[in-house]
Amino acid sequence: MNPINRRRWQQFRANKRGYYATLIFMVLFGTSLFAEFIANDRPIVFSIEGQTYFPIWMSYSEKSLGGEFETETHYLDPFFSKLIQRSGWALWPPFRFSYNTLDWNLAPPYPHPPDDEHWLGTDGSGTDVLVKLLYSFRLSVLFGLSLTMISCTIGITVGALQGYFGGLIDLLGQRLVEIWSGLPVLFILIILASMVESNIIWLLAILSLFSWMALVGVVRAEFLRARNFEFVRAARSLGLSNFTIMTRHVLPNAMVATLTYLPFILNSSITTLTALDFLGFGLPLDAPSFGRLLSSAKANLHAPWIGITTFCALASMLILLIFIGEAIRDALDPRKILVTGDAEPYG
Repeated sequence: MNPINRRRWQQFRANKRGYYATLIFMVLFGTSLFAEFIANDRPIVFSIEGQTYFPIWMSYSEKSLGGEFETETHYLDPFFSKLIQRSGWALWPPFRFSYNTLDWNLAPPYPHPPDDEHWLGTDGSGTDVLVKLLYSFRLSVLFGLSLTMISCTIGITVGALQGYFGGLIDLLGQRLVEIWSGLPVLFILIILASMVESNIIWLLAILSLFSWMALVGVVRAEFLRARNFEFVRAARSLGLSNFTIMTRHVLPNAMVATLTYLPFILNSSITTLTALDFLGFGLPLDAPSFGRLLSSAKANLHAPWIGITTFCALASMLILLIFIGEAIRDALDPRKILVTGDAEPYG
């Protein structure tokens, strides 16, 4: 690690709030990546008559296990329990519910309040709220990260082309960005999302059309500033191509300001997805989502545990990301590095 990056890391750690927020977020996100091993309505692994099965990764019909039906085995069914007791064993996750598992042992009406089996109760459809929050957290973060990567790629490319070449390209690009940013984004998203059957790929493509504009201005300004620096002129005189100069010499200068925006773009992506799901224009109905939980809380005001736990989980995630963004901003701020660094200043 070079001295500059080492000082940036020291400055990042000096922001205790952001540093611990990063640790907490990484633990929560890492835990959610193994959600199938924590909460699932199928065992992690089981064995019957010496044959080992892994239902986490593969589907097995009931007939293949000695039953009568060709459909996939329902592992919470008494048939499977008797089969395991008679001639095998099974390793179950700590919670025997998935995000879409109905607990048939609970008598309607739903939702049910928290108890020993459902720590945060159930929602209006009878599914476990805690398990749904776990899967929703993973889906929201992965969706937000994917949308952030796509948005950064488009935004950096557009801003780099405008700032580096300037002139007519910059003029036309700015007019395009101004027109595009003036569109009523939420209404257009609702219209586009209602035209086709909801799925995560289509929703990601729709949101990518509008989420890239946040970075254009920052990247454009950095390229406008750096394109006349001495090292850029020297690279041109050596015969390097514009693409090489942009990616190797100018882009690293623009990435410092770009990285500061990434946690906030991620926040915006997650809140947009939640809003669309709440309105019913987001992910499919059977997908785990904070928006669906908030919609269930709105429809079941007599069950406050749904709204309270969902709000706390969503707000905590967004607050952690904001703290992380503040720490990254401080780490990349050269003035703070010069002031608080314990080594000699740069230069």
